[in-house]
Amino acid sequence: MEIDPGGGFPNGSGLNDEFLDLALSAQGAIGWTFDFVDQRITWTPGLDTLLGMSGAPKDTLRARLAELIEPWTVAAETTTQWQDLDLEQPITTADGGTRLLQFHARPFGGWQAAGLIGLVREVTDQHRDRQALADLASRYRLLVELSPEAICVHQKGIIKYANAAMSTIVGAESSKELLGRPVADFVAPHSIAEMHERIRSLTTAGTATPRAQADLRRVDGTPVPVELVAVHTTWEGHPAVQVIGRDVTAQKAAEAALRYQAALVQHVNNAIIATSRDGVVTSWNPAAETVYGVAADQALGRHVATLVGAPLRPEALIAGGGVTEAVHRHQDGSALIIRISAAEMDSGYVLVCADETARRQAEQDFATVVAALDEGVIVMGRTGVVESANPAAERITGVPAAEIVGKSPTSWPLSDESGVTLRPEEHPSVMPRQTGKPENSRVVRVDLPDGRKTWLRVTCSPLNPQDRPPHKVVASFTDITESRAARERLEHEATHDPLTGLANRTLVLRHLEVSRRRTLPTAVLFIDLDNFKRINDSLGHGTGDEVLRITGERLVRATPDGALVGRLGGDEFVVLVDGESDHAVLHRLVQRLLAVLTEPVRVQGRQLHVNGSIGVVLVGPGDTRSGMDLLRDADVAMYQAKAHGGGRCAFFGVDLRERVQRHMVLEQDLRHAVANDELWVAYQPVVDLRGDRMVAVEGLLRWSHPLHGTVSPGEFIPLAEESDLIVPIGAHMLRLATRQIAAERERHDLDLHLNANLSPRQLEDPDLLDHVQHALADSGLPAHALCLEITENAIMQDTTAATRILTALRELGIFLAIDDFGTGYSSLAQLRRLPVDILKIDRTFVTDLGTCDEVEVIVAGIVAMSHAVGLDVVAEGIETAAQLAIIRDLGCDQGQGYHLGKPYPIGELFPPPADRR
Repeated sequence: MEIDPGGGFPNGSGLNDEFLDLALSAQGAIGWTFDFVDQRITWTPGLDTLLGMSGAPKDTLRARLAELIEPWTVAAETTTQWQDLDLEQPITTADGGTRLLQFHARPFGGWQAAGLIGLVREVTDQHRDRQALADLASRYRLLVELSPEAICVHQKGIIKYANAAMSTIVGAESSKELLGRPVADFVAPHSIAEMHERIRSLTTAGTATPRAQADLRRVDGTPVPVELVAVHTTWEGHPAVQVIGRDVTAQKAAEAALRYQAALVQHVNNAIIATSRDGVVTSWNPAAETVYGVAADQALGRHVATLVGAPLRPEALIAGGGVTEAVHRHQDGSALIIRISAAEMDSGYVLVCADETARRQAEQDFATVVAALDEGVIVMGRTGVVESANPAAERITGVPAAEIVGKSPTSWPLSDESGVTLRPEEHPSVMPRQTGKPENSRVVRVDLPDGRKTWLRVTCSPLNPQDRPPHKVVASFTDITESRAARERLEHEATHDPLTGLANRTLVLRHLEVSRRRTLPTAVLFIDLDNFKRINDSLGHGTGDEVLRITGERLVRATPDGALVGRLGGDEFVVLVDGESDHAVLHRLVQRLLAVLTEPVRVQGRQLHVNGSIGVVLVGPGDTRSGMDLLRDADVAMYQAKAHGGGRCAFFGVDLRERVQRHMVLEQDLRHAVANDELWVAYQPVVDLRGDRMVAVEGLLRWSHPLHGTVSPGEFIPLAEESDLIVPIGAHMLRLATRQIAAERERHDLDLHLNANLSPRQLEDPDLLDHVQHALADSGLPAHALCLEITENAIMQDTTAATRILTALRELGIFLAIDDFGTGYSSLAQLRRLPVDILKIDRTFVTDLGTCDEVEVIVAGIVAMSHAVGLDVVAEGIETAAQLAIIRDLGCDQGQGYHLGKPYPIGELFPPPADRR
């Protein structure tokens, strides 16, 4: 191989131009060639220096260069012409240093390469610079990737890069989830406008926005506050924006906490004082100004002990536990009870001083009040054990406070109002302690150690309802033993008959209501003594009261256990039997009661006999009748029994109920019958038996009911009598009859008399005289044309009173007649003393005429004696011609009955003249 370091390249090879190109592209390079044919290597001057072999022989240089390019000399034989080859080789210099040489070569010699032509240069500095740049880029990449601040690059609004911190802030699983998405997706809507404004301010590369606050939006949509800076940068050669931000959530929370703490210090009720380590005040909040009466500007810089009016060493307080209580002084010298808490700070101490003066005073006042109460008060802890008891609790229970404290009230034997012993879990204090709900005004009986049984009214409440259970409980109680006994006495007096000691009407009705609510079958037995009024009238009320007392005792003995016996008033008793509805059983009970009633009663040396009538009502489940309704129905049944002769019983049934309901309806309707013009008068002729002419008519009241039609007088007259409606109805009937008869007397020129009935109630009416006078005056009927008929029984009830009112009526000039004579207990001798003019023989005597000689004798005697005392006689109820003949033969003056004429309306009795023709 020939070496020609100075000869250049072979002439005519055309390599000079090639070499020139290489030299131009690589400054400081050494040229070299290698011929594949003769293995010849050439190089340009400076190779020894480049290889660090200055002054080395050429063979040494050749060998070293051949060694360095050997990889090419082997590979270049197969390399296509004009394909550049590069190779970097490190070399060690003579001084032990290392250089990095870059070989650049190109084959020459046509399509089949004849050799290599190349350059070699030192690239040690460039390699070092490149490595430094790569290291720098690596460090920057790590810095960005691992930065705790969020970094992202967006270009035209699309995210091109995001580090891990950025994905963490927005809640993405990785940075890849952000790439390619609009940056606006991760900005809160209200911060987008500000973002665009910041981007528009980045006009040139490298410019940055001032730090700003904004809200990003997490993947789940929640906002996150950040502080950020935007920088104009490039990405892949094009303008972009790099955003660096950090999550300031914690910072904002801390700032809020600081603001809260500052506000707390300013607004708490406790004095908060900061001092230096030697006790000089550095902070004095408004509460401290209020508590101690010293303004903050006067307190700052002064020793804390002089301000609070007492020694105060925070370090000693902290050493002793950090909390104590002391007496401080207000600026005006008044004492303050202060609870002090101390804590150490870097610069000194902070003291929290709570003014307990008012609370302590309130506690003292409360303790004084509780101690002065007449009401017992005990406080129980969370475990139910008594922690304190006031003097009243000692007095009421008779147990010293020392023996009450430390024990659980559930150990005391308590009973409820019915006498049932309470289980421990049923004691009044248990539920308030467990649930916090108060137990108000519960009445219990406590068995005290001294043997007394005391009734208490207890109220238990949680001491602090806001606490979690179990609660501390305060129990207050009063001794109601005496008041309860008094109440029971009053209750007994209010619900029991003072004469017999039996239940009164109030208790009977209450018992009936309780039985109805329990849906128990109940039997109501209403008992009324027969003819008891005779005992009172003849022997006096004292004897009558004794009979009633004995009757009550006998009824109690005869009734089964559990039955309630009561006296409703007068001679009315009631027996209530719960749980019984069997007719046979009740019938036997009724017979037993009737039997004991008929046993002789010995009172004041007299042996008396009484009897009774009993009405029975059965009450089944679902019965909607009230207690008053049941007593009323039983009373109706009792009257049914009495109507059949007394001394027996009657059960209230459907038919009786219907009859009673009808009577009730009729009674109500009867109250409006006059106003509704439903009442009218029918007239029955009274005939003079000597001349066979009509001399009078008897006015008989009739009722045309709008729904029930004609109602029988036998049905509605008793209703009017019982309800006292007979007085206004009788007055109405008298006015109507006198007006009609007066009109007919005048129209027909008749000397016709009107007979009108007076009931016993009318006879007792103090306004009767006025009613009669007004009727006569309004109608124009002469007084002598009116005859008022009074029943024999009505007169005999009170002869003296009857005589007085009849005399007054007789003085008006009207006639008076005794109606239904023979049904009462009067005699003609008694009637002789009454101012009456006419005697009407009852129809029961007339009915039997012709069939019974004795009746004829009686009627003959009545007629004879009546004539003897100046009375005219009228026979009622003449139904046949035979009866009329006998009555005429017996000397009766007048007759009345269906044979002589039925009752007619006034228009039929006196028809118009055309009809008479």
